[in-house]
Amino acid sequence: MSLTDLRSFLTLLEARGELLRVACEVDPDQEIAIIQHRVLAAGGPALLFEHVKGSPYRLVSNLFGTPRRVAMAFGRPPAEIGGEVAGLAHRLMPPSARALWSARKSLWNLAGVRLRGVRGGPVLDRVFEPPQLDRLPVLKCWPLDGGPFFTLPLVHTTDPRTGVGNLGIYRLQRFDDRCTGMHWQIEKGGGFHFQAACERGEPLPVSVILGGPPALTLAAIAPLPEGIDERLLAALIMGRPLDVIRRSTTGHRVPARAEFVLEGSVTPGELRQEGPFGDHLGHYSHSARFPVFRVARLLARRDAIYPATVVGKPPQEDYFIGCALQELTLPLLKLLRPAIADIWAYPETGFHPLSVLSVRERYPREALKHALGVLGEGQLSLTKVLIVVDGEVNVRRFADVSRAVWENLDAAEGLHLLAPTAQDTLDFTGPAMNTGSRLILLATRGDRPKLRTQPPPAPPPPASVAPGIRALAAVGAAFLVAQVAPDADKAAIREALARHPATRDYLFHVLVSEDVPVHDPCLVLWGWFTRFDPLADLYPARRVVEGNRLILHFPIAIDATWKPGYRQPVAFDPERARQVVQRWESYGIAPPPEP
Repeated sequence: MSLTDLRSFLTLLEARGELLRVACEVDPDQEIAIIQHRVLAAGGPALLFEHVKGSPYRLVSNLFGTPRRVAMAFGRPPAEIGGEVAGLAHRLMPPSARALWSARKSLWNLAGVRLRGVRGGPVLDRVFEPPQLDRLPVLKCWPLDGGPFFTLPLVHTTDPRTGVGNLGIYRLQRFDDRCTGMHWQIEKGGGFHFQAACERGEPLPVSVILGGPPALTLAAIAPLPEGIDERLLAALIMGRPLDVIRRSTTGHRVPARAEFVLEGSVTPGELRQEGPFGDHLGHYSHSARFPVFRVARLLARRDAIYPATVVGKPPQEDYFIGCALQELTLPLLKLLRPAIADIWAYPETGFHPLSVLSVRERYPREALKHALGVLGEGQLSLTKVLIVVDGEVNVRRFADVSRAVWENLDAAEGLHLLAPTAQDTLDFTGPAMNTGSRLILLATRGDRPKLRTQPPPAPPPPASVAPGIRALAAVGAAFLVAQVAPDADKAAIREALARHPATRDYLFHVLVSEDVPVHDPCLVLWGWFTRFDPLADLYPARRVVEGNRLILHFPIAIDATWKPGYRQPVAFDPERARQVVQRWESYGIAPPPEP
């Protein structure tokens, strides 16, 4: 079945028991977000809300809330798509008639990777000018959000110098019925286009697509190299051209089968306070001044369906999408860097805070070259902690990574702290927005013997180590996580962990706050990697200067506790959550949530 628009995807989901229609009226102010959160946690279906308070439009959410539904949106394994492109490059070098013939099937598939102009389409069924944005069922997901936000907008811009297109998902806070914020984060293609427009003193035309082929949403999230139009990736995923309509109003080519398109522009110098917003790092991101998107008109299909998602503490929908997109892009990265065996950005941490790279070293210290190369690639450049291991290590199992760190990490040669650096806009641990530091842990062995073989003992009872420790848990062989009380003396706890015979041999002692469940394999990584800055929060047993090098000695404590000035973690309003539980039977969703 060819998924040419959102409706064909919904038809497929419903036929396979993966879509539930909610007939009763629901509130876009937090109620829908709480419902989706509970359904996703239970591995439940996509949700089509047929009556949303204050809006004539239906709303669909949780479209990609399981690996199965993400796989349905791709149509085939994502690694197969990336492997086909990478394999084609291999087979066609050097070019020859024989090589072309052997690659004929892949070349035929790639022939559909294009934008196909059409004269009209369903998205032109209705045109609203002015746009009436207040009639759209825009969600307020978390109680401290600065307002309602478009959470699944596909923002299309073109480079004003070259005409090359970009498609990305950037949250849009609805300010009123005609304008929104435009949250262009650091290292985003749309932001680069706006910078170029500012240099020319020109407004930047913007088209925001809501709905359309599911491949379009997947492509908009994909970390493609700058200058590659994500719509071409959507056509590759679909296996057919993407039908587009050229608009004289913006000069853009918009998907003919989108549900809505917002057309307008962003003007240099016009800024407005935006946020806060409960984002995918599980905290409320900064409120700051961002560009204003002024919407001139709204295009809509007849009986249009509004797509939305909810982000917050993992796992959420972006968890499953991000995992699949990593599978797709890995073959292309390995094409550029053949020594790389695998790379995995951990969705438990929100992706950017932690990545693990495995390398097949062909000469000593080659791994460092690839680590620095990866940190220079697009959005991978925003990685905060990069752990590098040997090629045979399973980078997707943190216990295996921790074992490799225990066996091979040399404090004198394997710790590389980079500061100051640019940082993910959503990361709140650095000294200012968009600034922070990087930590590289080189845990490759090469041809030398293992540095350590016998892992440390199991953690002792917390009370036997120091007052203020609520819980202790080993995360593999190298890392010991200590949950500490809010009023605990962290310096005393670090000292006690470093000298206690049952804890001192762990390479890293990680201090986390009491809201982080240390025995939950997902949330412990979330609470750890989202809440520390490498430059500010590493406390080694000793610091030694040798020549021009600063060497940190084990054990190294990492203060990953929540600190004053940090962004608040997201949490639903207890009263609203209680109301949702009381109404659960009216939604027609089973099983009911736990109280």
